Amino acid sequence: MTRLFAVFLAGLASLALVALAVLGPALPAHADTVRDGEYWLSEFGISKAWNVSKGAGTTVAVIDSGINGHIPDLQGAISGGTDVSGSGQADGQTPIGAEPEHGTLVASVLAGRGHNADGSPVAAGSVGSDGVVGVAPEAQLLTVSTWLGSANPSGRTDMQQIPDAVRWAVDHGAKVINMSLGSSSPDWPPSWDAAFLYAEQKDVVIVAAAGNRGAGNIQVGAPATIPGVLTVAGLDRQEHASVDASSQGVSIGVSAPAEQLVGDMPDGTYAQWAGSSGAAPIVAGVAALIRSKWPQMSADQVINRIISTAKDAGAPGHDPIYGYGILNAEAALTANVPETNVNPLGSIADWIRVHRPDAAAPPSAPTSPSQPPSTEPPLAEATPPAPVASAGTSPWPAVVVLGFGGLILVILVGGTWHVFAVRRREAEKR
Repeated sequence: MTRLFAVFLAGLASLALVALAVLGPALPAHADTVRDGEYWLSEFGISKAWNVSKGAGTTVAVIDSGINGHIPDLQGAISGGTDVSGSGQADGQTPIGAEPEHGTLVASVLAGRGHNADGSPVAAGSVGSDGVVGVAPEAQLLTVSTWLGSANPSGRTDMQQIPDAVRWAVDHGAKVINMSLGSSSPDWPPSWDAAFLYAEQKDVVIVAAAGNRGAGNIQVGAPATIPGVLTVAGLDRQEHASVDASSQGVSIGVSAPAEQLVGDMPDGTYAQWAGSSGAAPIVAGVAALIRSKWPQMSADQVINRIISTAKDAGAPGHDPIYGYGILNAEAALTANVPETNVNPLGSIADWIRVHRPDAAAPPSAPTSPSQPPSTEPPLAEATPPAPVASAGTSPWPAVVVLGFGGLILVILVGGTWHVFAVRRREAEKR
């Protein structure tokens, strides 16, 4: 039996915890609660890392629901875009899908420029005193809009959109790709192999969100399980593993803030949100800072700098809750880090050789963006940020639904207990 597979944006940790709270227009500089809310800039070494780099000259692709680059905090940040869903606009700047606000929130955390006190956009190369400033405010963004989390009107599936998005981003100059999205399975379809191998061969850093327990993702799912991808877990305000806004798995590389985040909405207002979707662009921003400072540095070495300078947390060394530890942006930009010739998180090329030995064509062969309709079974729709549908609409017999729900509940309780156990051990050490 073919395993159900669905890709969805990893933004909302849970409806009860992070119902989007619009904060309204930005306040004057002396009382800008939006900028004051970006605690990660100072507490995770980002503002100090800006003494070395602000991301100038680096292009980062955001594969998401589309970015509205016309709002004040993002004007001038978008250098190109496309739509791979067949349902959006050609420039990728029209928010689409089940969570249309998601891409703009992610982009603002990654490369927002803020705005002037009078509400006007800042000049090129400048950072405004008000509004959201991203981790890499001088980086350029590519927006690749996808339709995820609900039925795509055009019929293009996740299996078609994701590889097309990755390949387009690589071909248009992205040195870092942010994927704040996840799937219902740790496995990924063979249709993804060539695109991720292509990115690896072209020396591109791919950063992905680990997923959120609050949205039902107990374990990390693809693309965050793909070898070589830098997977980011979420932290709460006290730098502990987030119970709701994170997940767990052996592929996690580093941890970053995922709760009490602030970001831009497509209509120019602000929102408070949570999820590993917000942790991923913080790390992708740091990767952009590194690639700006050292343009010739390999993707393997960029990833190595980020994880080897992280502050160890949880069990000593690498663990499935924090990865190699908590992000330290200042150290990632200033520390002496031994050179490496391999990605410490693995290689998709090696994985393909072992696990897809009978592939009909070389994995690196280009794929056509206009693929024929998929012969795979229809994908299960992911849960959008809206009330859960009535059980009466389910096509499954009630006993199957209840049994599966019970299994998920057991896994959720077990995963949450494990996180609390880790926290308790940390407290005992102190």
